[in-house]
Amino acid sequence: MSSHPIHRGRPLPLGASRAPDGVNFAVLSRHATTVALVVYPEAGGRTPLAEIPLDPRTHRTGDHWHVRVEGLPDVFQYGWRVDGPKGGDHRFDPTRLLLDPFANTLSNGAVWGGTCEVDPERTSRRSLFTRHHAYDWADDRPVRTPAEDGIVYELHVRGFTVHPSSGVKCPGTFRGLIEKIDYLKWLGVTAVELLPVFEFDECDCPFADPKTGDPLVNFWGYNPIGFFAPKASFAASAGEHGQDNEFRDLVKALHAAGIEVILDVVFNHTGEGDDRGRTYHLRGLDNGLYYLMDADGRYLNYSGTGNTVNCNHPAVREHILTCLRYWVTDMHVDGFRFDLASVLGRDRTGKLIPNPPAVEMISDDGILAGTKLIAEPWDAGGAYQVGRFPFGHRWAEWNDRFRDDVRRFWRGDPGFAALLASRLAGSADLFGGNGRGPRHSLNFVTCHDGFTLHDLVSYNDKHNLANGEGNRDGHNDNCSWNSGAEGETTDPKVRTLRERRAKSMAATLLLAQGTPMLLAGDEMLRTQRGNNNAWCQDNDLSWVDWTLKDTNAGFVRFMRELIWVRRKHPVFRRKDYLKGELTPLTADVRWHGRLPNLPNFGPDSRFVAYTLDGRYHGRDDLTAAPDNDFYVAFNGGTEPVSATVPASPTGRRWRRLFDTAADSPADIFADSAGPVVKPGSVITVAPFAAVALRSEA
Repeated sequence: MSSHPIHRGRPLPLGASRAPDGVNFAVLSRHATTVALVVYPEAGGRTPLAEIPLDPRTHRTGDHWHVRVEGLPDVFQYGWRVDGPKGGDHRFDPTRLLLDPFANTLSNGAVWGGTCEVDPERTSRRSLFTRHHAYDWADDRPVRTPAEDGIVYELHVRGFTVHPSSGVKCPGTFRGLIEKIDYLKWLGVTAVELLPVFEFDECDCPFADPKTGDPLVNFWGYNPIGFFAPKASFAASAGEHGQDNEFRDLVKALHAAGIEVILDVVFNHTGEGDDRGRTYHLRGLDNGLYYLMDADGRYLNYSGTGNTVNCNHPAVREHILTCLRYWVTDMHVDGFRFDLASVLGRDRTGKLIPNPPAVEMISDDGILAGTKLIAEPWDAGGAYQVGRFPFGHRWAEWNDRFRDDVRRFWRGDPGFAALLASRLAGSADLFGGNGRGPRHSLNFVTCHDGFTLHDLVSYNDKHNLANGEGNRDGHNDNCSWNSGAEGETTDPKVRTLRERRAKSMAATLLLAQGTPMLLAGDEMLRTQRGNNNAWCQDNDLSWVDWTLKDTNAGFVRFMRELIWVRRKHPVFRRKDYLKGELTPLTADVRWHGRLPNLPNFGPDSRFVAYTLDGRYHGRDDLTAAPDNDFYVAFNGGTEPVSATVPASPTGRRWRRLFDTAADSPADIFADSAGPVVKPGSVITVAPFAAVALRSEA
């Protein structure tokens, strides 16, 4: 130890940080009795450079253990050995080397799947310290797209470019995603929502392919083991420990294209699982502090994964807040989508509390004030808070009511006309009041969890046998309909109906008030062959097949034009809810049926139509000129509907915008190129079709 002088060090910041003389290490453990820092060379190995036991009289301040070490190399691996009481909530084991939960780089993860052959009880990963030079952000700044103007695109970093058809130089990486930014900009999305990019263990999957016997992997990554560390195998430069800067390159490039970065973050549980899971850090540091436990020392499981993080403990919520601040300040991300966010509202016993401190701290933190916060407002323990998430003025929420009501309407279920109208108007029945508006509803029809858009119109039932669980996993009720044949078919009538219904659902999503979210590849009609829970599929079930961009070019064109319709017209991007009649002669929205001003919201109705008055777009920042007027009609029934076209609210001439029953390119018209449609004329809305008219400017 003579070459590594040791000093008392500082209790903050937690983690390893550069100091004027050496490196400061700090870790939190309330119940530990002994703590030792173990330092290894950059290449790792079994022989440490130093193992430094910490004297609690010198190296402990409260619950923080700390030490400053001189003479360490510029790059090294390290970990903690911690011992303490046994039994009850405690899981101390000094034979295990623990990761630093505040480390922003982990070792030995550069190759995807490269750690799958190691000891299942112990991890080969270690915390990694590197003396990086300061990153040059140049003039990077937050994009700050207003929520109501946003179009979110949910994607998996690896799955988006790893398919051989992607054509990128660095498939499956942050750098590969950079190569697809021109496509994202062309498509028209304003934000990417990245499935977990925190370090996770892809080898953490107990199932095997039933046909081949090959082990499956945790592809989605909802099992974090490093909250501050970008996933090494998502970086082409990980062999040189460049994953953090490669992620920064991605953020900077997306910002330059006007696209925001939203991270799907998992604070409700960790990859340590239950007692059968591998110990990485929190379990060995102070299990009973970090996790919810019952009176018998068993893990409370409100996440469905084996453990639940004790989010409202002061030390844990500070950990979460520090992590969020890091990704905003050091990584420049624009927002977060919180997986199973209702867990953030549970107390030490698992009970939901009205004003949870963890949610309040996140909501009112000054550093996070400019970021987007999106809640998945439920958990696996029965909590369901759609429209009622705590401190909701700050939070948008995944609106699964939108998903299910839209799916059921376009499946042809009766009685969903009124509910569809509510979803189109911004879901005020769910989010109204308390200063909330349409932007608080994150609308989606598909996401990573469930059927793709193609499969939603192609399968009645899930087909998850490849997951190795006997088709027991995944949701059973998907509100789907196969359009007349289960799975792949050459029947032209079935294929035509499927594409029509897919277009109609996309139109509903993109014309509704609120913030729409698309699933990556849906614009190309990507299929998972009926698998609605592809969390463990690292293959073409989960990868985006870029040949579909050409195979389904007409559908891609329709989706792109539809996205840009929304972006060009503020009448679909209101800040406030549609009100209906404003004066006896004016209304921002008028609802219709087969005849103007005679809507049918009865239990048997499958037809919804409405007009939007372009003068009343509810946008204080766009008052110079009115928008176009729009007439939109949705037919979720099995028979065509003859509908009389009302007059444009401002007396302008109608032109056809789209008809999802028409063949490409007549299915959608750019700008004012569509054929003229006279007021009072009768149009036919085909079964399961949507028609829209746009007034001339």
